[in-house]
Amino acid sequence: MTEHPDREKKTFTTVDEYIDASLIGVEERLVEMRRIIRAAAPETEETISYNIPAYKTDGVVVVQFAGFTEHTSLTFFPTAGAFSKFSDELAAYKTSKSAIRFPLDEPLPVDLIDAIVRFRVNEAADYVASKRR
Repeated sequence: MTEHPDREKKTFTTVDEYIDASLIGVEERLVEMRRIIRAAAPETEETISYNIPAYKTDGVVVVQFAGFTEHTSLTFFPTAGAFSKFSDELAAYKTSKSAIRFPLDEPLPVDLIDAIVRFRVNEAADYVASKRR
């Protein structure tokens, strides 16, 4: 994979800008991740946070996604609930404290991404409700 010339040191203001400047060969996967997230969380606000696409509800980041040279990733905060709930399904993927890496040479796990996003929407709603009490 080669770096897209528009990507270097650019600050993104929209998800379209981010995808348009994505790594060569990754754009289609990012478009698919965006489609999955929007279908699973249609009420969320699409924005850029930490210079990557993010989806928020009531100011809380539900999920983010990003593209890299060897993988695309799904990122979310806080992470403990989702990692615990989906631990069996996530065993096949590299993970970090806040991200799941989906290798570029494997199909995106559409159903898993959908389920995680829906879980995070509910988790974020519970968090917002607890803060309002």
